[in-house]
Amino acid sequence: MTRRFGTIAIVGRPNVGKSTLLNALVGVKLSITSDKAQTTRHRLLGVRSEGEVQYAFVDTPGFQLRHTRALNRAMNRTVTAALAEVDVVLWVVESGQLGADDERVGALIPPGKPTILVANKLDRVARRDTLLPWLQQLGATHRGLAEIVPMSARRAADVRRLLEIIAPYLPAGEWGYDADALTDRSERFLAAEILREKLFRLTGDELPYSSAVLIEQFEQEGQLRRIAAAIVVEREGHKAMVIGAGGERLKRISSEARQEMQQLFGAPVFLEVWVRTRSGWADDARAVRAFGYED
Repeated sequence: MTRRFGTIAIVGRPNVGKSTLLNALVGVKLSITSDKAQTTRHRLLGVRSEGEVQYAFVDTPGFQLRHTRALNRAMNRTVTAALAEVDVVLWVVESGQLGADDERVGALIPPGKPTILVANKLDRVARRDTLLPWLQQLGATHRGLAEIVPMSARRAADVRRLLEIIAPYLPAGEWGYDADALTDRSERFLAAEILREKLFRLTGDELPYSSAVLIEQFEQEGQLRRIAAAIVVEREGHKAMVIGAGGERLKRISSEARQEMQQLFGAPVFLEVWVRTRSGWADDARAVRAFGYED
């Protein structure tokens, strides 16, 4: 069998399940997930190597269609840059739905780029009898698609089928990463993402998505990772929200983040977290760059 290696962008509007799909395709949780829109802010590479094929998946932020803050503009640049560089595109939509926002994302895909439309969240379709007509209409109106794949990222059999569909579209050639590689991101980056996920999950819709996490210290002493992090919010009221009554919410955020870091790194973690206020940072292009949101 010919060796193959290629990069595959995962794109779509917010909340279609891109990060869940990346984690399923790689087989390890790399990309954070939550019900809050715009959870993913960075390009994140996830590598899967098996047989003679190495897949390099690039998870991207959900393309921002209605927001003009500096943070949103930086995320959109990440999406368009990823699309220009990859070999294959997975355009992710929700099964049974293809609205104007999905079409605007699809319009960003360069002409001629092999594109597989992934109709995700198949498990949430209440009436399966409506799906076939929808798929047939989709095929008729989007003839440039290489494949249309209805699936659920939560079903192992569906994920396996998608991997098999992608493989023939990858160029023949030597692998780009070591066989045991999972990502090109550092433990420092992954620690910040894990903490941000816990922040979003445990504050629900109360906290604006513009909160951020900065890792201010990351040191390794033997097996121990010693990490100091700051959660940055835009208002004092948001700070109180994160800390919670008697500091209980911040303690829980820190505890759950530390446990997941230890699981991912396979080593003990000492984690200190505090909360800071920086008014209007998400509207400030310089601050956005300083916080690492523009590559």
